[in-house]
Amino acid sequence: MNAISTANNGALTSSKDKSSSESAQFLTFVLGGEVFALGILNIKEIIQYGDLTEVPMMPNFIRGVINLRGRVVPVVDLTARFNRGTTSISRRTSIVIIEMEQSDQADAQSIGIVVDAVNEVIEIASADIEPPPSFGAKIRPDFISGMAKKDGRFIIVLNLDRVLSVDEMLALGQSIAPALTNSTESEHEH
Repeated sequence: MNAISTANNGALTSSKDKSSSESAQFLTFVLGGEVFALGILNIKEIIQYGDLTEVPMMPNFIRGVINLRGRVVPVVDLTARFNRGTTSISRRTSIVIIEMEQSDQADAQSIGIVVDAVNEVIEIASADIEPPPSFGAKIRPDFISGMAKKDGRFIIVLNLDRVLSVDEMLALGQSIAPALTNSTESEHEH
């Protein structure tokens, strides 16, 4: 009985603490020399880059798919998604597995993202996150949920729902596929 009341008191105390200075944990990683962050709630695991199967006629930012314990997981190259070339694969290149909630599906969709290197998990207070800049960023403004200040430097906090919008990526893939199909059909006719 005493443990329950202590747990309730602890819950009340933590909710009071959150209202005064709310913070969240983020995974930081490097991409093209810049530091980015993602909220850790969607991150399932981090694996070493490798064993990718390329899928023909996909957008250039879809690097391929991996077999993750029997599930097919598409892998997105964030550098290509940001229209900045492709990620150069090195010893520290990793795939961050993210679970995206889908409103029309019972299961969450797992998606892998290729990053140059994973840094660390850090705690950032919401007061230290500023709105995204309207200009000057090298990626689409809607991909950025904010700019975090940590140890005197800025970290770009990504908006996962926009960066990994399954609907947008599918639409891009479907718009490319008919064009490729038409070009291969016209090649066969000649």
